[in-house]
Amino acid sequence: MAIKKPIPGAAAGTPPVTMPAFSFAPNDGLAALIVDAWGNKAFRDQLLERNPPNSMVPSAAAVQLATLSVNERCGFNLKRAVVISEKEHDSDYIMQDPDEVVFVLPNDTRLKTGFSPSSSLIETARVLMACTPNGI
Repeated sequence: MAIKKPIPGAAAGTPPVTMPAFSFAPNDGLAALIVDAWGNKAFRDQLLERNPPNSMVPSAAAVQLATLSVNERCGFNLKRAVVISEKEHDSDYIMQDPDEVVFVLPNDTRLKTGFSPSSSLIETARVLMACTPNGI
């Protein structure tokens, strides 16, 4: 269960290297991004759009939205950001670009049913950022 990165210039058949998992200190912008993805199915679906469908290859539109959203909300200046699901992380997601920074969207199944976006969800997002490898 990890994020893997292909080795540039490696011989065919060389397995990708496993990237270290880490948790970023809680960030209000990232926490708000999680809450928005949990509460807005259209936004979440756009972040997790794959090409082809049901693959683990983010679409160009998903990469563009993730990069824009992460950079604007957090004041980052990343070249390429990607948001993946916990399932993709646990299935050994392979990075598509050597400059890619991968963020894992914590599963919304940990939330009580019938939630509505509120400040308590920000705190929930912060906790899940800390316990989800590479969690946003």
